[in-house]
Amino acid sequence: MKKYIIAAALIVGTGAFITTSVQSCTSLATSDMGLSIIKRILLNGIDKGMGIYGNKEAFLQNNMVDKALPKELRDINSTLEKIAPSLVAKERDYIAQAAAYTVNTSKPILQDAVNSLNAQDVTRIMQGTTATQILKEKTSQQLIAAIAPKVDEKLNEYGIVKTINTALSGSNFLGSLLGGNSNTVNSGGLSKLASEQLVNGLFNIIEDYEHQNSKSLLGPFGK
Repeated sequence: MKKYIIAAALIVGTGAFITTSVQSCTSLATSDMGLSIIKRILLNGIDKGMGIYGNKEAFLQNNMVDKALPKELRDINSTLEKIAPSLVAKERDYIAQAAAYTVNTSKPILQDAVNSLNAQDVTRIMQGTTATQILKEKTSQQLIAAIAPKVDEKLNEYGIVKTINTALSGSNFLGSLLGGNSNTVNSGGLSKLASEQLVNGLFNIIEDYEHQNSKSLLGPFGK
């Protein structure tokens, strides 16, 4: 296996790094120190994501959350923009409030998955797979299943599904798209799409944090 020389670091305080030695990809992958570095980066990324999700304005302004918008929900919003533009803003606002409502559910699931990472996972990371991708593989479906009921509860609390149905009355395309009847949007379908956006947006934020820290750690060695 090709070996990349990297700076091994000890984690201090809230995530600051102090360079202490140089190790190969192989030795880092099997060391407690290497595993601790990966875990700390992910945990800090999770904290950053939860901070954004817990702040409505930060959530609405985050482009990584926007990039996670599922195609079906994007299509719905495009149609709504032509009929009732203000409703798209309301939908986004309600999803942002739902995001804050899911933080206490998502965070422990992600933290448990990070703490379960092992040397084999770190080996994959050193070979090119991002740590966030491994975390996503371990938790994505679990997260969607866990937060979907909370998202559904929040969206129904605000009546957004009923409002969308009123605005899109008679739209067969949107009804079938989300699993409703011939002219309605199904609540569970909309909530599932919103849940997918929340989960994928969160991973986008964590991965961005990982990339920033990887560059800082590996940059001096041309990696």
